[in-house]
Amino acid sequence: MTFIQITRMSETTYVLGTVDDMGVARVFAYHNEDIHLLSVLNIMENVNKRSICLTYEMSEGGDYAAASISCNGAVWLEVYSFPSDVWQKELEMALLQEQDSSGDVDLKWSPASVVFKITPSKMPADGPLEDFFAHCLALDTHISSRHQQEEQASNADTGKIKAASERRCTHHFLLPCGRFIGESRAKPQSVGFPVALCVWWSGSQNLFQYLLQKAPNKKSADVEPVPDELWPNANEILCSAVSRSTRYVALGLDSGVVCVWDRQSGSPLSVVSVSAADSAFLRIQFVDNSPLSADDSHSSFTEKVKILVLCKNGAIHTVTTGRETQSCTMQLTDLLRTKHSGDLPTVVTSVPFLQNLLFVLQRNGKVFLLDVINKTTVCLLVPLSTHPIASPCNPVYALNAKQKTLFIKGLHVSAHDLMPSCSVPSPGESQSQLLVFRFGESDVIKQYIISPRQQTPNYVTLEETCDLYLQQRALSLDERRKAQKQTWNQLKETEVAVKRRPSRSTIS
Repeated sequence: MTFIQITRMSETTYVLGTVDDMGVARVFAYHNEDIHLLSVLNIMENVNKRSICLTYEMSEGGDYAAASISCNGAVWLEVYSFPSDVWQKELEMALLQEQDSSGDVDLKWSPASVVFKITPSKMPADGPLEDFFAHCLALDTHISSRHQQEEQASNADTGKIKAASERRCTHHFLLPCGRFIGESRAKPQSVGFPVALCVWWSGSQNLFQYLLQKAPNKKSADVEPVPDELWPNANEILCSAVSRSTRYVALGLDSGVVCVWDRQSGSPLSVVSVSAADSAFLRIQFVDNSPLSADDSHSSFTEKVKILVLCKNGAIHTVTTGRETQSCTMQLTDLLRTKHSGDLPTVVTSVPFLQNLLFVLQRNGKVFLLDVINKTTVCLLVPLSTHPIASPCNPVYALNAKQKTLFIKGLHVSAHDLMPSCSVPSPGESQSQLLVFRFGESDVIKQYIISPRQQTPNYVTLEETCDLYLQQRALSLDERRKAQKQTWNQLKETEVAVKRRPSRSTIS
């Protein structure tokens, strides 16, 4: 098993999604201390047409799932709708039948349905560039073709025979933010029910959004959907992240620029150039996971967002930005830089339930929480000497936001055993253990705990959304004038930095 995810479907039922080393994606249900196989998403009926699941993710609550599939060089994204209510009833029925009979009960579970299938964006073969959407698709096609040609030329120069790499898909489930009338069809009793899916493909500059709650159509699964919204960017997208409320979408671009989109206004919240970005972005995360306030409509407009940017060369930056906030970038590499290789971090990630804190794990097994604002270590997480963390170079861990808990794989060893930092002991010398750290019980951590999520204002009509946007624009006139001057200065600095930066062809 190479991937596993779990989410709660009801008070007594959990849904599990898994992918094995053969690329098969499955859906299980944990109910009344039993595990049931509900569905296999990519059934391999033909060996010559073997479909492999590359990525798989379920939405919170298990109502939807998205899996990127590869087959014979073709790649696409399939979005599934799970019959959660029907599965719950079938699980209750299976429980009753098991109690009445002594043997195993064989039930046929309701199948998961495909909502739609998305392929990498392509420009239609016929027809001029009549609109902005077609122009963006044409630009994507041109950039993708150019990258493939550069890759083939690089392989030819080095004498390697290698097939062109497949286009990878990155997606995020989005919660309601009130911009579309279709979002009002979400379950009223479920705060975390998704209403849309944002998607981008490797080598692309565009971020697409697809509504999940569309009018039913019998042919919807066979016909590729048209994006309901398109967010163009100046450069190729390398990584992305969504905020806790999913209102903000942060994109790391190839030019060393971070672009934060505001879904409620449909416009960029901020565009920030990360200084000294001499390496491509590897990963991007939101550090400030505080929920939006539903009481004051203007508080969300002036809110600051904090983003963590990790580069391929190991550099780590934090970005603080907002519409009425002067953008600020700060490098954290010096805080984590050490003289010994055993002190190098293997995990640096934000904690979804702790404000402005990073979870850091080093190769020597040292674990601590880092405050990115004050640049201080808040606390150390020290396991017992007889229960060290297993494989600190490649740890297995999970952060539970509801229980405010860290689960991490450990080992049980004898007190006299001395273990190298990155070695894996033999099964006879140790046993796998599950180490649990509860942050809610520590007085030092309580001040950082984030309050439960609140729903954002829901503007169901286009007129209300436009009125709010114009009010916010009028209130921020002075700040926008200051930001305009700052942007021009940043553009001049970026121009100088780009001219000094070596091109891709020079590096290769």
